[in-house]
Amino acid sequence: MWKALAISAVTSVSFTQGFGPLALAPMFPDLMAAFNADIAAVVRFTGVAILVLGFSNFIWVPISTSFGRRPVLILSQLICIASSIWRARAQTYSSFMGACVLNGIGAGPAETIQPAVIADIFFLHDRGFWNTLYWVFYMGSLMVGPIISGSMALHVGWRNFWWFNTALLIASTLMVIFMFPETKWHRLHPDEILKNLAAEAKSSPTPSQEKVPAVSHTIEESEKLGGDIEQTQTQATLNQLSQQATAERDPWLGKGTPSKQQWKFFQPNAHPFKSILLDLWIPWKLFAFPIVEFSAFVVSWSCSSFLTINLTQSQNFAEAPYFYNSERIGFMNFAILIGAMIGLATAGPLSDWVAARATKKNRGIREPEMRLPAMFPYVCLMILGNFVVAFGYQQKWPWEAIVIIGYTCAGIQVAAIPAMATTYAVDSYKPVAGSLMVAITVNKNVWGYGFAEFVTPWIIKSGYVPPISKLRCMKLIDPANDI
Repeated sequence: MWKALAISAVTSVSFTQGFGPLALAPMFPDLMAAFNADIAAVVRFTGVAILVLGFSNFIWVPISTSFGRRPVLILSQLICIASSIWRARAQTYSSFMGACVLNGIGAGPAETIQPAVIADIFFLHDRGFWNTLYWVFYMGSLMVGPIISGSMALHVGWRNFWWFNTALLIASTLMVIFMFPETKWHRLHPDEILKNLAAEAKSSPTPSQEKVPAVSHTIEESEKLGGDIEQTQTQATLNQLSQQATAERDPWLGKGTPSKQQWKFFQPNAHPFKSILLDLWIPWKLFAFPIVEFSAFVVSWSCSSFLTINLTQSQNFAEAPYFYNSERIGFMNFAILIGAMIGLATAGPLSDWVAARATKKNRGIREPEMRLPAMFPYVCLMILGNFVVAFGYQQKWPWEAIVIIGYTCAGIQVAAIPAMATTYAVDSYKPVAGSLMVAITVNKNVWGYGFAEFVTPWIIKSGYVPPISKLRCMKLIDPANDI
């Protein structure tokens, strides 16, 4: 039950912190009118937010590692609440941009904390599913945000969307306060318990005077820990173990509750500055590892395929021959959301099944790379989606082809590929899961910021195909245009 409550609370944080930053896409025409700005200027709202979001994790992850997950989740949500209120009340372009920057600072944990929490509380063979669930809820928030914002902007005004966003953030903050006990909690291992008891027994000044008290204290401590502690070899009985038999051996299994210490705002740390400095350095060091580089760029390319749709849907569908309003453009994101649900239903189980099958063939020894073959069908879907969207925009295909095929493929791959890539990296380097997600997030968001900054002028100059499909298709666009 406590695992379910904790993962629900942290998932609500990932969802609500991702809900706002990319919800601007259907509002672009409204923001252009409100702040007297061009399309490139309002697209910059999104680019700046995601850039700051990535680098803000150099603040949040060291705090998470040094003082626990709870202070990060609570403080970041309070910052997001403030930024959402600021967005709702902003009257000038620069004021709204400041709110975007603050939102980027507060929303950083959405991309780093939940994978660390999953590593804290779930076993290795379950992490593929839970990481996929995380990516679907986080990326799903980026898809649901435009759906709701487009409709609200049309019917009740774009400012009311930010008041709605504020209410969601407050509800999520309350969930964290009451449902999320600290998961970065060191529990004594049997070897540590035995060493502590032995050290206490040896600390007696004189055996003749302290013999009885020392023994009684040791017995008392061992009783608090569940009785006598013995190490037993179970290798000979492993073939007899079953779920029922294990539960009979441990009558307390599944009946534990969080310690009162886990509800504190933060956990004490004997060496906070040392751990903070390590967390500032380790993400940069991790870029020297090929596995981290691979995961970072795979996630970046997968998410940029989705970001491209978010940044270009208003540019394409608000103009001829479509002339769709913000609500209709927002509703097109349902296709991405449905694709993400398909990704959730297939990617996690497929990844775990492929890895389990490979483990069985490898005589029970699991390697992180065993998950990678499951990425192949989703990479193919990503390529297909890119081509359909790029050529559909350029040639003005019917919206059904662009949305149903292109947007759905984008949703499937963005729910699957990043989850598999990050699970592969976390399985490889679990002790630095937080710093690992910082490295991946910084790479992804710098890539996304660059794309957001240059995609609009690139489209104006060369059309939709080169920036979206990443191909040189000058003959299909304009034979006289040398790209």
